[in-house]
Amino acid sequence: MREPVVDPVRRAVSVSLASLVALGSPLATTAEAGEPRQTGSRTLVAYFSRTGNTRVVAGLIHRTLDTDLFEIRPARAYPANYLETVEQARGERDRGDEPALAAQVSRLAAYDTVFLGFPIWGETAPPIIRSFLSADDLADKTLIPFVTHGGYGPGNSQSVLAHHAPRARLQTGFSMQADQERQTMERVTGWLK
Repeated sequence: MREPVVDPVRRAVSVSLASLVALGSPLATTAEAGEPRQTGSRTLVAYFSRTGNTRVVAGLIHRTLDTDLFEIRPARAYPANYLETVEQARGERDRGDEPALAAQVSRLAAYDTVFLGFPIWGETAPPIIRSFLSADDLADKTLIPFVTHGGYGPGNSQSVLAHHAPRARLQTGFSMQADQERQTMERVTGWLK
């Protein structure tokens, strides 16, 4: 019998997600509004996550590199309903909106490197990422993106980052397909039909 091929990255993410849930991980919040959970590092992991996929990757980077950690959140949360979120994000993208942030990193100048994580929405970075990049000057900082997506890859997110952080040293980042929500929605919808 042939052994199944196991993707080590996907396994690490799955194990981390399971352990985060089991341990009641504090990754969902920061130390205080606007303050990263600090380790004294010169590296920050900042992330936006709607479903938790990007949060898991952020947690892996944070723990592995012993970085500071900051969750990017909109001042007004996106709707819980997936289709409503898609529609709102599409409108924000098309209008070029930059939604208000719930908090900003108060001492971004203290960091040399920023890992920036987000899901791909509509083949690009979510509008809240433009807000984060516009809120602070990332000049002369190394900016390393990590994205999760539903099968379309990073889309034009690299050019969005280059446009909104033109003086940062933008690196090629990490991209991982994490489409459980979309697959679940499609399967349940199909089953109900």
